[in-house]
Amino acid sequence: MSLVFPDLISFNDFGGDFPSYFKTIYSVFYQDFIVSQPVFEGLEVSVRKYPEVDGMHRTFYHITHEGEDENNRQPDLRRMERIRFPKFVIGNFKHEEILIWKNRRGKDERIVLFNEAENYIVILTERKDYYLFITAYFIEKEHRKKKLLKEYEAYIKTKTA
Repeated sequence: MSLVFPDLISFNDFGGDFPSYFKTIYSVFYQDFIVSQPVFEGLEVSVRKYPEVDGMHRTFYHITHEGEDENNRQPDLRRMERIRFPKFVIGNFKHEEILIWKNRRGKDERIVLFNEAENYIVILTERKDYYLFITAYFIEKEHRKKKLLKEYEAYIKTKTA
């Protein structure tokens, strides 16, 4: 059975009222990751709060804003409208349409959860008694998607060799 992702929360439905839209997006994040926490492989998935950015949890800021300079990222509507996706992907990690592999970024081993149909990626890292939610975003560029799929295939080859 195919995965059916949650509906997008479109900015257009807010009649151009960005503060109201932003408040709604944050409340979904707050409910999904602060009030309750998703579970991945039997452990809770926590978010990084500090350092806060404009009073926001660091993770929320990271998954709803875009840009290389961490302190000057810009709001990204494509990321915001998919605010329900991270918890959904984590909650459905056992589904065959969620590709899972590990990679290394700096000193951290990262767990990548990727849904090809939605071009959506969630990144976690394992801690002692929990998983830390690093980031999640929509893959916009086809070459980035191809690179991810290549990385997945290489990982699977090493696991089955």
